[in-house]
Amino acid sequence: MKTLYGFKKGINLGGWLSQGSLEKEHLDTFITEKDIIKIASWGLDHVRLPIDYNNFENEDGSDKENGYFYIDSCIKWCRKHGLNVVLDLHKTYGYVFDKPAESINFFYDEALQKRFYKIWEKLITRYAKDSDIIMFEPLNEVVSPDVINEWNDISSNCINIIRSKAPNAKILLGGVCYNAVTTIKHLPHTDDENIVYNFHCYEPMLFTHQSAYWVDGMPEDFHIEYPGDWNKYVTESKKIPGCINGAFADESLGLHTLGPEFFEAMFLDGIKAVEERNGFMYCGEYGVIDRAPLNGTLNWYKDIHSIFEKYGIGRAAWNYKEKDYGLQGEHYAPIINELVRYL
Repeated sequence: MKTLYGFKKGINLGGWLSQGSLEKEHLDTFITEKDIIKIASWGLDHVRLPIDYNNFENEDGSDKENGYFYIDSCIKWCRKHGLNVVLDLHKTYGYVFDKPAESINFFYDEALQKRFYKIWEKLITRYAKDSDIIMFEPLNEVVSPDVINEWNDISSNCINIIRSKAPNAKILLGGVCYNAVTTIKHLPHTDDENIVYNFHCYEPMLFTHQSAYWVDGMPEDFHIEYPGDWNKYVTESKKIPGCINGAFADESLGLHTLGPEFFEAMFLDGIKAVEERNGFMYCGEYGVIDRAPLNGTLNWYKDIHSIFEKYGIGRAAWNYKEKDYGLQGEHYAPIINELVRYL
């Protein structure tokens, strides 16, 4: 597996140009150049910049006035302060990852797909000149396990569009099931040497999403330590519908303890697929909710970091600020100086 230089350790800027307000005050203040300076001071080498289509496009597909201003600003700041950028189309017209049932038509509707391709024609025309510092991510988190072939066709068409303007740029490609590491093997083999294989990891969900209001069946006052008792994790995961299909449901892993070996066993399927392709591997999201115990959070970051380092996996933690995972906040303040060493 090849080493992904320039994208070895980063952080997401979620909540700014994606999943956030479109009001000017928010856009002007949520992330500024000072934040980019702070991120660079942590020793990171890049940011992942999630963007939603409605930041720069109207619903009819026309461009918003000054719609690209904040993307331009982020790229300018990152270049100035020595950071690279993952340009992640987090939500496109007709598809949003957090409403998968409502978005399933995207994979079968040619009109929606043409709109998606048009968005990428605009983005790559504008940002191909910055491809020395940008890695392009066609779409965040395809959810349904039933659209493997459809997504492979759509993503291949999108890659061709990007390649028409940026023949040597890195392109970040993930599989279905929320970019599950076990779905990398279903992505098409290619001779393109600059495809980067992407996955997301929030395991064990019981720990990283404890007390999360959006997880089906999760009690608002639920808390658990990491590492903890394996049997307790198994038992409690079965009680919460939103956690029942996580790693603890996969008996093929053959694990009975939490620690670095837990992450290694989960990642091996994806590592094997990437090694067979002699490619790059990247974890575009991983993190712990700001309701989890601090000591356990630090332990979790240390364990997953050790496996990233062992296999040369690039990564970007979720999240820099707010969105229930923000490291730049009051909750993480007591451990932030140590935690950033394990990003």
